[in-house]
Amino acid sequence: MSDRAVGEDAEDVEHVDVESSDDREPTDGEQSSEERDDGPAKRRNPVVAFLREVVIVLVSALAISLVLKTFLIQPFFIPSVSMETTLDVGDRIVVNKLAPGPFDIERGDVVVFLDPGEWLAGEPVPELSPVERALTWVGLLPENAGQHLVKRVIGVPGDHVVCCDDSGRLLVNGVPIEEPYVIDGAVPSQKPFDVEVPEGHLWVMGDNRPQSADSRYHLDGPSGGFVPIENVVGRVFVILWPFEHITWLQRPDDTFRNVPDS
Repeated sequence: MSDRAVGEDAEDVEHVDVESSDDREPTDGEQSSEERDDGPAKRRNPVVAFLREVVIVLVSALAISLVLKTFLIQPFFIPSVSMETTLDVGDRIVVNKLAPGPFDIERGDVVVFLDPGEWLAGEPVPELSPVERALTWVGLLPENAGQHLVKRVIGVPGDHVVCCDDSGRLLVNGVPIEEPYVIDGAVPSQKPFDVEVPEGHLWVMGDNRPQSADSRYHLDGPSGGFVPIENVVGRVFVILWPFEHITWLQRPDDTFRNVPDS
């Protein structure tokens, strides 16, 4: 190697800025001098982290439950015998709140509805604690159907419903119907009636006909025995509890298959 080449290399070295170890940026896996001075980074408290996650989960569950109850579904429990044996006392049911609405209420549907006028007069209202009221409001506890009513739709707007023909069957628009859901041993109705369901209303009856104070017994009341469709909370579509009663409720289409529209 020539002296010239050696001289150029030496000169270049003399003009190179040397970066001190303190000025350079720390590489991955290294700590800065400040971090070394401060000691190890603080760890998250696992208890606080757990509680934070629990709160997030609870708030999310409450929000979802409230949305479901408000717009889609709502749980109730059955306090009386009027719908036996389709629905027993203590059954937990869930209603579809999209019917009425996007889906129509049809003959044979089991519906939960608000008292249309003095149907529950004299009935005791269950006492709930503030916590029970709050959980019921957001939908985490089932609503007591004793504050509402649950019955089966027999007549829709325009229908002519009569009790009874010579064989003891109800007639809907002149067609006798067979009702397999009526409690064993009961006749379709011991009380005669002849009604035409007004627009925007329903005619409803309990499956336990001898023990159901339904449309038949309120003909002289403020509602005339009819239930405004706007009072319907929703259509019952499932028995959710107790476990041995879990059932998907099907509409008895065969019962009303031959009934003509009014």
